[in-house]
Amino acid sequence: MSQRNLVREFLSYLQVEKGLARNSLESYGRDLARLEAWAESLGLRVQDLTRKDLRGWIAALSRDGLAPASVTRAVSAARGLFRFLMLDGHLTAYPTDDLDTPQRLAPLPHFLTEEQMEQLLNAPDTQTEEGLRDRAVIELLYATGLRVSELVSLKLADVDLDAGLIICYGKGSKQRRVPIGKSASRWLQHYLGPRTRRDREKERAPQLFLNSLGKPLSRHNVWATIKRYARQAQLPDISPHTLRHSFATHLLQRGADSRSVQALLGHSDISTTQIYTHITNNQMRATYDRHHPRARLGHLVAEPHDD
Repeated sequence: MSQRNLVREFLSYLQVEKGLARNSLESYGRDLARLEAWAESLGLRVQDLTRKDLRGWIAALSRDGLAPASVTRAVSAARGLFRFLMLDGHLTAYPTDDLDTPQRLAPLPHFLTEEQMEQLLNAPDTQTEEGLRDRAVIELLYATGLRVSELVSLKLADVDLDAGLIICYGKGSKQRRVPIGKSASRWLQHYLGPRTRRDREKERAPQLFLNSLGKPLSRHNVWATIKRYARQAQLPDISPHTLRHSFATHLLQRGADSRSVQALLGHSDISTTQIYTHITNNQMRATYDRHHPRARLGHLVAEPHDD
């Protein structure tokens, strides 16, 4: 009698009983193939692997260069398999309890330097109507830290240039008031001068930013615009969210407190904002090492000693 392929049975169960998508099934298949290969290298069947064997497998995956997120996914696939084997009566103990997986480090947000932001801001040709609008878009994103979805949802009535404030609606439709600086206000005034007259005459859409057809700008429009001007200014590949990161980082670098930045960004949890503190700490350390006359080991010409 041929030996049952329990991994294949599990994958069939996921497909038929759980209706798992094809891509997910393929990912499970690759991860469990690694597990089968590890069991074979130990001279064991998959169902005979112990917790110690599985810890060795996790360590081997990391040594082979698999990213922490991929290792975590593979362990999740193994847990599903062993749960299935227990339910099907092939196991009496569950070997994947208390398995540690590598910590997945959150990537630090990418941001532009102040000099790079100046290059991006100066990229649009403000002698054209489109360029004038694009300059106002970039100025406002950088001045407020708005998400692109918040920007394209802005209406004319949400902007109070006299007070230097805008009203936006963030995640969960939460309303917040965000100040805008003099530079963004000035460019918005340049953009809104002809816009408001034209809208009054033709009763066009109430949205703040419109495309050439008089329809509201989409998130994709803004994304493509930022990409285009970044290439034109010979900057790294960026997105509208890079301007949000730059807004927060530059505020903290210039001494703003994280609670204020949290409110400006519309973060519900301060821990989300504190990732920018890590960036500024790294920059502060690099600046110190670069500029302090005694920051480097090369300056230690003699070891201190007691008399």
